[in-house]
Amino acid sequence: MRIRNPPGQTMNAASHPWICVTCGAHYPGGEEPPERCRICEDARQYIGHNGQHWTTPAEMRARHQNAVAEIEPGLTGITTEPGFAIGQQAHLIQTPAGNLLWSSVAHLDDATVAEIERRGGLAGITVSHPHFFTGMAAWSDAFGGVPIHVHADDQAWVTHPSDAIRPWSGETLEVLPGLTLIRCGGHFPGSCVLHWADGARGTGALFAGDTIMVASDRRWLSFMWSYPNLIPLPAPAVRRIAAAVEPFPFARLYGGWSGSVVATDANAAVQRSAERYIAHLEGRGA
Repeated sequence: MRIRNPPGQTMNAASHPWICVTCGAHYPGGEEPPERCRICEDARQYIGHNGQHWTTPAEMRARHQNAVAEIEPGLTGITTEPGFAIGQQAHLIQTPAGNLLWSSVAHLDDATVAEIERRGGLAGITVSHPHFFTGMAAWSDAFGGVPIHVHADDQAWVTHPSDAIRPWSGETLEVLPGLTLIRCGGHFPGSCVLHWADGARGTGALFAGDTIMVASDRRWLSFMWSYPNLIPLPAPAVRRIAAAVEPFPFARLYGGWSGSVVATDANAAVQRSAERYIAHLEGRGA
């Protein structure tokens, strides 16, 4: 199925992207959608069970809205309802130096823009890895072209190019005072997490997406190369992830979905979870 332009509507790459229904990735607009979604065709994702489908921002606005709600002081969650694509939650982090959007969602409308402007607008956008790139170009455009910080190791996966993208390299980047990107790798070569020094009432918070996945038993976390296709990471990659975040103090960890939270002692939970995971890989598990 291909959703074509509404009567009288002219598609253009800047404001009218094509959106993959399965993963939420945005692609430049045109009279016809792309034949394929390269995000979904990768082994870390999957093509929709009914084939490749596309939608548009106009269709999204007719069917969806974003829930915008405070999670803790200085932190707001943004989730699309009804759920769309992989259903992730974006986080708006408010600081004296400006507000940062961690992750993005495929849907953006005027009501969401107004809610963010009411909280002080955006100074920048950070995204953990390609599965969460989705509508980051549209989000940047809506807030005056604010910079989008993407690790250079994942830049080749950008599906909707934007002059706002600022590739960075190395292991850490302080985007704003007290907000530091940490490259962990694993899920993707450039997979990152974000450390918020003042989060969790000054005890520190980590935003992990699914570079580090909150388990159903929230005392624990896990690590995968592909979650939908159940392909694990090797032990050296898990050790690297745990070592990358260990120096940063954080009592709380936010995963990539609403309610996905390790509320206390989160750094220790990452370390013991990595040890347990590696033990099972090496045949030492229970």
